[in-house]
Amino acid sequence: MKSIGFIGMGNMGGAMLRGLLKVFEPEEIVFSRKDKEKGRELSEGTRVAFVENNKECASMVKYLILAVKPQYFREVLEEIRPVLGEEQILISIAAGISIEKIKKDIGKKVRVIRAMPNTPALLGEGMTGVCYDTSDYTEGERAVIRHIFESFGRMEIVNEELMNAVICVSGSSPAYVYLFIEALADGAVKYGIPRQKAYEMAAQTVLGAAKMVLETKEHPGVLKDRVCSPGGTTIAGVAALEEHGFRNAVLKACDSCYKKAEDMEKKKEEH
Repeated sequence: MKSIGFIGMGNMGGAMLRGLLKVFEPEEIVFSRKDKEKGRELSEGTRVAFVENNKECASMVKYLILAVKPQYFREVLEEIRPVLGEEQILISIAAGISIEKIKKDIGKKVRVIRAMPNTPALLGEGMTGVCYDTSDYTEGERAVIRHIFESFGRMEIVNEELMNAVICVSGSSPAYVYLFIEALADGAVKYGIPRQKAYEMAAQTVLGAAKMVLETKEHPGVLKDRVCSPGGTTIAGVAALEEHGFRNAVLKACDSCYKKAEDMEKKKEEH
């Protein structure tokens, strides 16, 4: 039996796989995906085994990562249900589908982990919110679970009722950061900096600022204050952001994201 399997290998599954290959040997992993040609190409490039049948993939592993789109989730569960056993651990990264719903659809005893990774996992800088009942897992299994998610970034264990908030703060928010970088670069281009240089300068600044928060453990407000000299350029820019509702816009984006996640969850529970 192999250790880890993937059903689905799109952007998120591919990002996770590249992280896992830094920790696990290719021989320990197997995957299946709809596009067989791309599956074979990925297998040749990574030396990870590709199987064309989801049921076969599910039967070969202890840790099974379901990296399929939510609209195909139930169909895949029905397909693999016959081969799932109590010793296996199912990891779902689908938004809006609860652990209880997954167990109900499977219809037999199975251990389920729900996770919400994000796309920076592609570069080993992902942030994943993970929820599961740790008492149902051995110490060794918990260590493997942490290895899996930390192979492509950081992980935080949260209660399941907070998973929609995880989507707000890390799952969807890379898109907001990209918008900020693009806007910041546009501001630099406006005053003459070539576009590619502007993108690099804006992106590196965001990266550096994020590292300051993570590594110094200082409150973001304290770090902001250190940049804002009295009567200087930075406080003038901060004042303009506040005047035009920067913080409120971010909060409203989180509200909209959260509501959409709730609506998706309700629809899934109804079916």
